[in-house]
Amino acid sequence: MFSGSPPRNRLLLAALSLFLTRLSCSSLSVSDIPNIAAFFGTKTRYEDVNPHVLRDALSVNTSVLRPPTSERCSPVHLTAVIRHGSRYPTVKNIRRIQSLSELVRREATRGSGTWSGGSGTWLQDLQRWENWYTEDMDGQLVMKGREDLRQLSVRLSLLFPSLLCEENMRRISLRSSSKHRCVSSVEAFQEGLQRHWRRRELTHQLDDDLMRFFERCRGYVEGVEKNLTALMEVEKFKHGEEMKTVRRKVEERLGLHQDALTPDLVEAAFFLCSYELSIKSLHSSWCFLFDEDDAKVLEYKSDLKQYWMRFHGHVINSLSSCPLFHHVFRTLDRAGRPRRSTDVPPEPASILIGHAETLLPLLSLLGLYKDETPPTADNYHSQHGRSFRSGLIVPYAANLLFVLYDCQRGPRLQLLVNESPVRFPGLETEDAPLYRDVRAAYRHLLDGCDFHRECEGTSGGRGPNIEL
Repeated sequence: MFSGSPPRNRLLLAALSLFLTRLSCSSLSVSDIPNIAAFFGTKTRYEDVNPHVLRDALSVNTSVLRPPTSERCSPVHLTAVIRHGSRYPTVKNIRRIQSLSELVRREATRGSGTWSGGSGTWLQDLQRWENWYTEDMDGQLVMKGREDLRQLSVRLSLLFPSLLCEENMRRISLRSSSKHRCVSSVEAFQEGLQRHWRRRELTHQLDDDLMRFFERCRGYVEGVEKNLTALMEVEKFKHGEEMKTVRRKVEERLGLHQDALTPDLVEAAFFLCSYELSIKSLHSSWCFLFDEDDAKVLEYKSDLKQYWMRFHGHVINSLSSCPLFHHVFRTLDRAGRPRRSTDVPPEPASILIGHAETLLPLLSLLGLYKDETPPTADNYHSQHGRSFRSGLIVPYAANLLFVLYDCQRGPRLQLLVNESPVRFPGLETEDAPLYRDVRAAYRHLLDGCDFHRECEGTSGGRGPNIEL
């Protein structure tokens, strides 16, 4: 778009684009955001984890980069593992939404819609609400999701100007899952860089071996994904007392008879609040069906599913991410290796776009967010202080950043999750420990973690994680 414009016009267009980006992001004030917005699990907006993005979508805080002040350090490589942006519901949830809207329109006639958490007209709004979600949407990226990735790419460019810069453009590696929401996300990430640099020479490649490793791990597919007993904690909680209480409260608020709602329809209403917010920046009337206590119960139900299906719950969950783990460290090895002046320089950045299902097993393999007591169907009330909250860890556009520095004592590595510093387990005394110390901490995985053996063998990797 800019290539044929005079320099002055290019600057005006760039300034206008920046203004519109910031304007669009500030269209929903903080007071318009539902008070349950931080409890939507993997359907949480990125800006509800990082509120500064709501205030200014392109602001960065360079203080999050923390190599030791006693050494001269400069970043030499960035590997970013990123989740796709905001998306439409999948077909399964679209069908539940349709069933819910028909039930509310047909039977929600006795509720007053005036409970203390809502306004006097919200029930009427729900009865008049027309379901606009269609099955052909099926998890596709929405316009807001594209903006999530464009803005993230610009923020990373501002945070790492020596790496994500125009001079390095041809040497930046971009890979994506083949799912349409990820392809659209990597394209949007490229658009953000291209607008920032006013160039159009970036390309990406699809790589499901890296970004959808979980599909290729038979031990995971058979031992967890298709194993009814693997998610028994989720099923028990789904039909337990906490969920029954939420269901009764929602039925009462809607004026429905007892047991009119299934747990899936209650969850569909909760997710409708999240979808309307993440897609349309709308504080929907669906949100008034839930107070904060209800939201915490529904968040916990979602977290149980993610924990036992993707995270520390079963050993094979994390081991399935061995290909991605090894790829990340091979890339870091190449970037940190001493080079002669005649050597081809390593890639300054590796951008990998995938899913929540991509990030969670890798975070688990790295030993992060590991609570002393695992979440179960029976210990909800003792889990309020848990570190594993999927909405804070893998919201839309979640990102895991590995930053390699060249320092006086040798290469150092820093980890950031959603642009905030996180310390490596066992190396908690430093934000950016020596790379050799990080490799030593993960030596057992670097020398082992054989994908074929773990996924095709019959070792203990498929059982519950008894280390917790």
